[in-house]
Amino acid sequence: MAKRITNRKDDYSQWYLDVVKEAKLADHSPVRGSMVIRPNGFALWENMKGALDQMFKDTGHENAYFPLFIPKSFLSKEAQHVEGFAKECAVVTHSRLKSVDGGVEVDPESKLEEELIVRPTSETIIWDSYRNWIQSYRDLPILINQWANVVRWEMRTRLFLRTMEFLWQEGHTAHSSEKEAVEETRRMLDVYKTFAQDFMAMPVKTGVKTASERFAGAVDTYCIEAMMQDGKALQAGTSHFLGQNFAKAFDVKFQDTDGEHKYVWATSWGVSTRLIGGLIMTHSDDQGLVLPPKLAPTQVVVVPIYRNDDQRTEVLDYANPLIKELKDKGVSVKLDDRENQQPGYKFAEHEAAGIPLRVAVGPRDVKNGNLELARRDTLDKNIISKDGAAEHISDLLETIQTDLFNAAQERTENVTRDVESYDHFKEQIEDGGFIYAHWDGTDETEAKIKEETKATIRLIPINGESEPGKCMVTGKESVQKVLFARSY
Repeated sequence: MAKRITNRKDDYSQWYLDVVKEAKLADHSPVRGSMVIRPNGFALWENMKGALDQMFKDTGHENAYFPLFIPKSFLSKEAQHVEGFAKECAVVTHSRLKSVDGGVEVDPESKLEEELIVRPTSETIIWDSYRNWIQSYRDLPILINQWANVVRWEMRTRLFLRTMEFLWQEGHTAHSSEKEAVEETRRMLDVYKTFAQDFMAMPVKTGVKTASERFAGAVDTYCIEAMMQDGKALQAGTSHFLGQNFAKAFDVKFQDTDGEHKYVWATSWGVSTRLIGGLIMTHSDDQGLVLPPKLAPTQVVVVPIYRNDDQRTEVLDYANPLIKELKDKGVSVKLDDRENQQPGYKFAEHEAAGIPLRVAVGPRDVKNGNLELARRDTLDKNIISKDGAAEHISDLLETIQTDLFNAAQERTENVTRDVESYDHFKEQIEDGGFIYAHWDGTDETEAKIKEETKATIRLIPINGESEPGKCMVTGKESVQKVLFARSY
């Protein structure tokens, strides 16, 4: 199985695609740029979704659903928004087909009075609803999240990381004050950071985007950025302070306690199935997928080994009580008792699928009262006593979760450095990783760096310590260093 996966050092892009394929996470679909998410991939997304959904509800949010189709006129109401998404929109122009010579073609008589945009993001359709929902300060805040699919007409695609259609969640909130909206924006950024680090075991850096990188129609865009094993950064989540831009575009006002009618303040925030791509590239190795236990659909797989029916009965009678104990502890465990596959094949398959722990049980283990444990992250194997095995395995899953985060954190720290000169920057960026450097704050300098090095400002650190210096390119004054990287 491992031989089917390209080594990371030989071809990282092909390695990534091989891992996705061998783990049976997704396939390319007949529609260019779209993907079929297979059961293994969707189970992983469901675990991500479940954890995030609870975190959203714990912070006071409710789920709702809004239409897939958006009237074209809605997008034109917020100038920056339409400019940012115009080139990515799929447009519905007709409502039906007709049969012609054994085939079908668009019925010209079904042309829509107004074209519809297939949802690239939902600010416009949601704020049209909010106009009807909000009259008074008593109606605020509105804290809504939506789990949905969106379509953005991407030219260059890669499974999970960038596809024409993808799954995501998008939060959209309305507030009576700027202060409350900014607090919400920062709160949800913290939720994303906590999820990335505590569940995905993926260390992230947080900050605010530059004007050229912020979300179309936002006043400020906050983000979490993670470092992948190939030295490229991945934007893993964003939270936007929208100010009153959409409230003004859709005339959403409320009567405040002083009797005055005022425009509402807004936020939006989202993460997508891109997180699966980030998870793959943070932890996986040349043998295949590596999953953190908190998100793994199957945390433990038990593989019985036997040669005849009598041994099979003996081994299963020995293993089944352990399986029950693990399930009672809340561990997701699977028994792989397929008789048409050899143990070696099963081991390789589960290894490629990223299952955190494998338990092998054979007649000798039954005789000695033992179990063989194999960790996916380190590929270490150990013989342990069956007595107390469930407790040991439960504790070991927590250890694996911590070890994965620590290993990723160490890798990130090892490729994060500071530079002072532009020449040094251009040398260092060739090695990948995060680079902190001074920037003069101008769009012109930012564009020059991107053009000459392919590196972008990933974020301006939040509450970064004042560190006056000189821009590495122009020599102009700079109040703090910003974070650069090449990215996905």
